[in-house]
Amino acid sequence: MHTPQDRAAELAVECLKGVDGLLGDWLEAVQPLRDTYEGAVPDDDFRESALQAFELLLRTVAELPVPAELAGISERIGERRARQGVPLDSLLSAARLDFRVVWDALVERADDEDKVRLVASAYHVWEAVEAHVTGIMTAYQRTVLEMGRQREDERRLWFDRLLESGGHNPTVVRDVGLALGFVPSGRFLCAAALPGPGPGGGLHGAAAALRSAGATLQRQTLSSASLLVVQLAPRVTEETVLDRLDGVPCGVSPLADGLAGVPRAVELATATVRVLPEDADGPLRLADAWLDVLVNRAGHFAAHLTDDVLGGLYDGEGGAVPAAEKERLLHTVRVHLAGNGSIAETARALYCHRNTVQQRFTRFCELTGRDVRRPGDAALLAFALRARDSGAAK
Repeated sequence: MHTPQDRAAELAVECLKGVDGLLGDWLEAVQPLRDTYEGAVPDDDFRESALQAFELLLRTVAELPVPAELAGISERIGERRARQGVPLDSLLSAARLDFRVVWDALVERADDEDKVRLVASAYHVWEAVEAHVTGIMTAYQRTVLEMGRQREDERRLWFDRLLESGGHNPTVVRDVGLALGFVPSGRFLCAAALPGPGPGGGLHGAAAALRSAGATLQRQTLSSASLLVVQLAPRVTEETVLDRLDGVPCGVSPLADGLAGVPRAVELATATVRVLPEDADGPLRLADAWLDVLVNRAGHFAAHLTDDVLGGLYDGEGGAVPAAEKERLLHTVRVHLAGNGSIAETARALYCHRNTVQQRFTRFCELTGRDVRRPGDAALLAFALRARDSGAAK
């Protein structure tokens, strides 16, 4: 006694003999979907793929062997259509029309008794179509991911070329602009975060938000830092970028005028992130960190400078300065340097007479040879004190 599946298999064998006829029915049904990507897929490719798909489906329903040339046809269609730029929803809708065409062909060849049996085996036909659709979708999505990675790899290579050239080669700058979608004459802002799951992940979120706002940008990971380079536009201003970086510990460069200035911006942003306080919870702009950056980049010379400028406080000719006096003198100098250079303002900040401030400065000068009231000495003292506070002078 034949089972419903057996009869469906026999009918599928009959359909297989006239598979070319199924193609015409399918082409008519699929035409509205075909219109959405007609220019992307040549007619010969479109027809050949459809014929192979129908043969695969009918052989599956008929429980016949699948020839080697048909094995994996679903995956090959998915991969090829992804590379051709066919929309996935249109592709899957067209593939699911296979069920209607195959089912109609089976019903057309069935008598009344067969039709009853077919209803009982409909799930078997649908399973064959869904397996085909799933193969297409899986290969399509995998290919899109691979293509995305390839595009990102290409973008990273182009950006690396820009950094390697230092922005000095106009041809490279032009080509990088074309590859990354940047306007070479545009204005750019660079943010750098230390590599790792924390800050780098924050830049990723900021990049996603800025993309949603319509920004043209590049994310890049170097050995020294994770980077986010954003091209400014009327709707993507410097303030927009900084707002999106809120809560992300990172260093932010000054604006770069032109794509050729981006390598410099990358260098400055990376130098800034190196001096982020441990408890930083947001972006640090280079304009607010120049002194720390210079101290950090000075290396062991920072220690030499500190010894030379402040050494008299610790090993002067008269012996060690009492700790209380030393801290009082240093505090007075720090307050003065943090202000606008006014003796009167410093006195007000310390709640003492201006003559007291003058006397402390004189004493400090006697011990160190540096007078904070002189601009040159003030700059050296600011550097030396920052180096001492940061530990660079140890």
